Amino acid sequence: MQFSDYMEQWLYGEGGYYKQFKAIGKSGDFYTAVSTSRFFGASIANYFYGLLKSEQVPRDGWLIEVGAHQGYLLCDMIQWLYSCDPTLIGSLKFGIVERQPEVQEAQKAYIQERFGKDVTVHHFSSLAEVEASYAFIVANEIFDAFPCELLKEEKIARVKEHTIYWEEAPASLLSWARQHHLTQGEIAVGYDTFAQEMCHAIERCDFVSFDYGERYVRNDFSIRVYRTHETFPLFDEALTLADSYQHDDITYDVNFGHLKEIFEAEGFEEVAYETQARALIRFGLIEILEAFAKQTTQARYAREADKVKTLIAPTMMGDRFKMVHFRR
Repeated sequence: MQFSDYMEQWLYGEGGYYKQFKAIGKSGDFYTAVSTSRFFGASIANYFYGLLKSEQVPRDGWLIEVGAHQGYLLCDMIQWLYSCDPTLIGSLKFGIVERQPEVQEAQKAYIQERFGKDVTVHHFSSLAEVEASYAFIVANEIFDAFPCELLKEEKIARVKEHTIYWEEAPASLLSWARQHHLTQGEIAVGYDTFAQEMCHAIERCDFVSFDYGERYVRNDFSIRVYRTHETFPLFDEALTLADSYQHDDITYDVNFGHLKEIFEAEGFEEVAYETQARALIRFGLIEILEAFAKQTTQARYAREADKVKTLIAPTMMGDRFKMVHFRR
C-alpha cells in the first residue's frame, strides 16, 4: 500500500482518527489556535469586515470554513461580524465544507447551541458542491492533514501490516522531487484537486489558511504522531504504527512553496504570506484585546491576554505557524 493511502485510512477511513471526533485542547492530543482563543476567529473576521467596509467584497457573499472540526472558528467569526454590524447576519451566507457526515452532525449541534435558529449554516461535503459568485474561505490546519508520500534516496515508502518498507520511486515523482530539490521528506497529495475544486465552484474568492511549515524544502522528515500532547517522530523506535494507527493524530509540516505553485497554476494570486503573529496583529488582534479590556474585569483580561500571547509569541504559535492568503 502507498503511504498516502495508509495515511488516508489512518485519518479518514472507517474507524479513522477524525471519524472519532477527538477533542482538541487540554483533553485532546494537541492544541490549535481555534481552541486557544476566540480572538483568533475574531481577528480573521475583523479582517474580512474591513474588506466588506471598503466594498472590496460583496455583503451578500459567502463566508465558508473548510475542515471546521466542531465549528468553533466559523461561529467565532459570525459572532464578531454580528458585533460589528448585525445586518451582516442577514445578508451574508455561511457554510462549512466537511466530508464526514458524523462530524457534520456534531457541527450542526454546536451551531444550534451557539445561535439557535438565528443563524443558518449550510453544509457541503466538498468544495465542488459550492456554487458562488464570491466567497471568503478560511481554514485552520487542514493542509497538514492531507495524505503524503515519503521519499528517501529516490525510494518511496510503502506499508504492509503497519510496517514501512522502501521501493524505487516512480519516474513522475522523482521528476517532481528533482525539480523542487527534494531528496528526503514528504510530498503532499491532493493540493491540485483542492485548488481546482475551489476554482471551478467559486467565481471570485479570498482564501485564508493557517498552518505550520515553511516555504522552503527542508530535506528531512517532519512527519510525526501526536498522542496526548506528546510528539513522536514517525520513525521513532518508541512508536509502534499498529498501536498508533487511527488512535493518534499523524501530521507533517506544510511546504508552502508547493502550495503556492498549485494555487497560482489555477489562476490565484498570493496576497500575503507571513507568520501567524504578523497576520493576526495586522488583522487587528491587539485592538480587539484592548477593546475587551475596557469592558471586562482585570482578571478576565489577564486570562485572555495570556491566551493571545500563545497565539503570537515567537516561541509558541507566533512564528511556527504561517498564514497564506490567495485571491482569485
